Amino acid sequence: MSDELVIRHCAPTLASIKTANLFSCIFTDRQEMLNHVRNLNLRLKKKGLRVLPLWYKENRGLIYVYRPDKLSKDLQNELAGSLLKKSGYNCTDENACLRKLIERLNLLSDFPHEIGLFLGYPPEDVDGFINRRDECKFCGFWKVYGNVDSARKLFSRYRKCTDIYCKLCQEGRSLENLTVAV
Repeated sequence: MSDELVIRHCAPTLASIKTANLFSCIFTDRQEMLNHVRNLNLRLKKKGLRVLPLWYKENRGLIYVYRPDKLSKDLQNELAGSLLKKSGYNCTDENACLRKLIERLNLLSDFPHEIGLFLGYPPEDVDGFINRRDECKFCGFWKVYGNVDSARKLFSRYRKCTDIYCKLCQEGRSLENLTVAV
């Protein structure tokens, strides 16, 4: 897993403008994935980031890069808590919720719809996706059911951040240098 791959898929989280990002990557085996994750955690922990492998199947790992403080705050939202409870979560903290998400990812054949709550999506949009799929107002990084103007601005920030970070990476900036400490 290259630093360039992490930067390309996680720039808004590295810049601390998004709670989390998720991407898949090919590994020769599970141990290689765990070694890469361990290395990234050693490098990024002091910047306030954590990296978790969510699953590994057929030489492909699903990697979750997140800011624990932001995730904790996001999951404290009343609507987020209600959606999680309806999906079988009974969590008191973000770590317990992440364990349940990992369990659900490994049990279900499709992504659990509540995963958006772990990626910093607005709870009203996650609720809309779960309960009113045909009423989507706008599509971008996710389906928007709530505030379209706010979502468009956020999507623009994410794209601009990713473009800038990818350019800086090509110019030689390191992953650690591009990661904002909070």
